Amino acid sequence: MPLDASWAESWIRLSAQVVAEHREELTALDTAIGDGDHGTNLERGMRAAVAALEDAGELPTPGAVLKLTATILISTVGGAAGPLIGTAFLRAAREADAPVLDAPGAARMVSAACEGVLARGHAEAGDKTMVDAWAAAARAAQEAVTRVGQCEDAPAAVLEAAAEAAAAGASATEPMRARRGRASYLGERSRGHRDPGAESTSLILAAAALSARRACEVRD
Repeated sequence: MPLDASWAESWIRLSAQVVAEHREELTALDTAIGDGDHGTNLERGMRAAVAALEDAGELPTPGAVLKLTATILISTVGGAAGPLIGTAFLRAAREADAPVLDAPGAARMVSAACEGVLARGHAEAGDKTMVDAWAAAARAAQEAVTRVGQCEDAPAAVLEAAAEAAAAGASATEPMRARRGRASYLGERSRGHRDPGAESTSLILAAAALSARRACEVRD
């Protein structure tokens, strides 16, 4: 079942809810190797995005929802995370600027988000950043397109594959030595801590997948 603007709105609302629920966890991760404000800043940004969507009323495409979200995140989330996550949503919006999103479109959306983070942050997979989650998600989404074919729930299945890979990518940052961002200043002491941006990425993609699955179930 293709995903429309109502799915995208549900995604942002659920992302805001999930980030709020995990705010302390994200803040603790960031306290260990960063500024200690990732959870608080991201919660504020997602809450502002939801408010902006409510003010905007009905939007025509998933891309319109994601573009508005990107604008709000860039302007309200402090530190490096705001521009990075905002750019991810902005690039994703370009691939979702149609009335509905099919499975290949969902995969392209995730890949575009990853490319946005790569371009904005100049990090690579293995640097212990959110790229480790986004890159894993993009690969998994592309691989899932062929596997799921044209089944009814193909877009949801693609996003579920992306979310699962993002979670694994976030977990994989724990033993890494940080090579980018404030965590890199810690050197070897950055090992043993999960990157907070990778973790929040996995939460956001999990919300995308769950919203897509719920949309399929409602339409069935």
